[in-house]
Amino acid sequence: MITSSTFSVDGQPLDEPWPELSIVVPALNEEGNVGPLVEQVKVAVIGAGIEAELIVVDDGSSDGTLVRLRELASSHRWLRVLHRPRPMGQSAALHAGIATSRGRFVATLDADLQNDPTDLIRLLALVRAGHADMAQGLRIRRNDSPARKFSSWVGRATRRLTLGDTIYDTGCSTRVVRAEIAQRLPLQFKGMHRFLPLYARMLGARVIEVPVNHRPRHSGLAKYGMWNRAFCGLIDCFAVRWMRHRLRDTSCQPIYSEEPRYAETKR
Repeated sequence: MITSSTFSVDGQPLDEPWPELSIVVPALNEEGNVGPLVEQVKVAVIGAGIEAELIVVDDGSSDGTLVRLRELASSHRWLRVLHRPRPMGQSAALHAGIATSRGRFVATLDADLQNDPTDLIRLLALVRAGHADMAQGLRIRRNDSPARKFSSWVGRATRRLTLGDTIYDTGCSTRVVRAEIAQRLPLQFKGMHRFLPLYARMLGARVIEVPVNHRPRHSGLAKYGMWNRAFCGLIDCFAVRWMRHRLRDTSCQPIYSEEPRYAETKR
């Protein structure tokens, strides 16, 4: 069951304009990071005059993450908190957040503060101006261990060989995408968060990569190690390959008759 601490009627806040940008952040045991995250979004995005909402999805945290988020939501009306009673994974948490988002554009960030909310302004400007449907972050200087860098290289090579995926840094969570594309991403399937730029292209979206910042983790522990990233990523590659070959365009063109279907009867 998904609940929110700031919803009022039919899941929407009362008497508030809908935002331009919805920032969706999954959080699992990030008690020490959610406070600074909210403050950084406030300074970088809200402070820049962008009408935005921050949707933090607590994915069944066992620490004080949810308690801290409730405290923050009481003093930040643009913060919306979703809660899941048990962890279901990053993809499902993103899906839950996007499903309740109200913005014309959707952004994603990690909750560990390694992503810089300031980068969202540049990415949003590019998508807003029509240069792309998705602006995907590209981490130039990554604060990763040698083992993590090696596993990223293996994953990148595997995606290119099995999927023809030319996106260099698909694992970067800093991105902005048009809401109509975000709503169609199959994030209800485990592991799909690793393939969002590729799947957006499968839907016909224009995807560009934009250099962004990457910072050391502020607090807490990393959720992914070398083995659970590499092995699970390999399996997911074959799953996405299967999906790609079976994806069908469901759009169609309406045909209208030149003559009215029923003649008007004169009285």
